[in-house]
Amino acid sequence: MARAPQTIAPYHAAAIQTAMPSPSHRDAIPERIEHMLTLAGQTITGYEPFFDVRLLVFPEFAHTVPIHTTLEPIVRDLAVELDDTMLDPYARFCAQHGCWIQTGSFLEVDPAVGRDVVFNTTVLMGPDGIEFTYRKLNPWIPWEIHASPHDVDPAGDHLPVAHTEIGSIGVAICYDWLFPEVLRELRHKGAEVLCRVSAYMDPWGATPPMDWWTLFNRARAAENTCFVVAANQGAHMDQYPPFSWPGGSMVVDFDGRVLAQADPGPGEKVVVAPIDVMALRAARDRRRGHDMAAHHRGTAYPYARQAGFPPATDHPISVESLDARIAQAKERPS
Repeated sequence: MARAPQTIAPYHAAAIQTAMPSPSHRDAIPERIEHMLTLAGQTITGYEPFFDVRLLVFPEFAHTVPIHTTLEPIVRDLAVELDDTMLDPYARFCAQHGCWIQTGSFLEVDPAVGRDVVFNTTVLMGPDGIEFTYRKLNPWIPWEIHASPHDVDPAGDHLPVAHTEIGSIGVAICYDWLFPEVLRELRHKGAEVLCRVSAYMDPWGATPPMDWWTLFNRARAAENTCFVVAANQGAHMDQYPPFSWPGGSMVVDFDGRVLAQADPGPGEKVVVAPIDVMALRAARDRRRGHDMAAHHRGTAYPYARQAGFPPATDHPISVESLDARIAQAKERPS
């Protein structure tokens, strides 16, 4: 397995939040990608006199609308296969600029799995092409009727980490971040920079008293000694109903400090902040206190070995089938 280089120069990361109208058909996706790459190009060029922006992160559902009550319109109108046609614009941009992009998420169908299974998927693209493909492990149930890869392969390894020349990068999507095990596993695999691709709606956004967005970004950074680059959806309510989207995209350092944050509220916004992987590695090497990864007592937590939420056995997934699985999980003895 490849490893990140021993020495990495400091660079900057950008969290780019989008605010586009809800698309009605997949044919709109190439135009949306073109717009996002325009924002990425402006970010790299605009900050070039000051520093190099080498990692850019976009929000969840940047390509397609998030909420449907049945799978049929998603499959008919919005879901895509992640082939060269869809990803080549990102690949060309990253090769041209020597950067990495954590794409906004797609609604993905994979012919090898079946047309009645849809994943919420993001791709880490680099100068050499695809670094990894990540499918959201924990859909926001019951309103997200997309499948988890855990439904298809309960024993599989679904949390990749890319070891690149700008550090070891992992990603998790939105609701995944409320499960500390997800980010702990990425940290265990060597992740140094954690990307958060999110569509966090009000009232759980970036303002008190329910600012879960800020709370969990900072907590996961500190407890895993990782940088966090978190891009949130910035659409207005009339663009992406039925929710309003508070933005507040941010970058957090490995001690949980907010390095930069967009003012809360909808709209397209870009925030940039420094990523010093060598400082992170020095902190990990030096610490004896507050080193939660080294202090982790994995065998002390039997709950982690319980079956928990059951994988789907029938597709397509529906709100009703999700409610039944939630009830089943609640019946398990504590």
